[in-house]
Amino acid sequence: MLGTQIRSKMSLKFCANLNFMFTESSDFLNRYRLAKQAGFTAVEGPFPPDHVSVADLTDVCKETGLEQILMNIALGDVADGQFGCAAFPEQTGRFRSNLERTIEYAKAVKCKKIHIMAGKLAGSATTQHDTTYVSNLKTAASLLEKNNILGVIEPINKYSVPGYYLDSYEKAINVLSEVNSPNLKLMFDIFHAQHIRGDITSAIKTYAPYIGHVQLAQVPNRNEPDTEGELNFPYVLRTLKSNGYNDWIGCEYKPKTTTVEGLGWLRDFGYWNQ
Repeated sequence: MLGTQIRSKMSLKFCANLNFMFTESSDFLNRYRLAKQAGFTAVEGPFPPDHVSVADLTDVCKETGLEQILMNIALGDVADGQFGCAAFPEQTGRFRSNLERTIEYAKAVKCKKIHIMAGKLAGSATTQHDTTYVSNLKTAASLLEKNNILGVIEPINKYSVPGYYLDSYEKAINVLSEVNSPNLKLMFDIFHAQHIRGDITSAIKTYAPYIGHVQLAQVPNRNEPDTEGELNFPYVLRTLKSNGYNDWIGCEYKPKTTTVEGLGWLRDFGYWNQ
């Protein structure tokens, strides 16, 4: 255990991503307990497995005192790799039902952010995909506004998820501008941003007005920020802060050994207050 609390002396705050961290336990709800034991005060992650009810999720959040920062949209019965369906013309009904189910869970645990996933295409994107995606996001923005929840959309790089519909920042910004809602913003995942376009300093400055959530992992191996790789994370984090971001950052990385053994970077970077 690192300590009793992990927080930032610079206002940046870090939450454990339970899809990547604490997977030493196959019990999804137990990952909340492990995150609490390790010193986290908040978590983010996938929509809970089918066997986890709203009551189960509420109970574990109450038990641990953890704040649920972000939740991925429910995926339903998806056989194509579990990457959502917001851009699929034939699945608008399923998209809405998945979103409504996610909002139900999110409200129960006072989660204020939902990651809306676009979907993985078998071929090239068409104008139908484009039109459907914008239409679904307009619908989502209206529902999210009524429930005081922020939706975020995330460009994902073609190496990690070949065929993912939202694969560029230009497309994401164009969509956000077209939807034009305060309840829809950009998820800026530093790992994906480096793969997609590089020049992270410029990216942060350019996209700062649109960013609603941030995630991090070293490139190219998606391990802890202090592992060997392309990015100087102390500098990147300072750049985020100096450009106005002071919200939660999701630790969406694959621990190189065990989750707890890899948490030393929070102390070494000055973000762990023992």
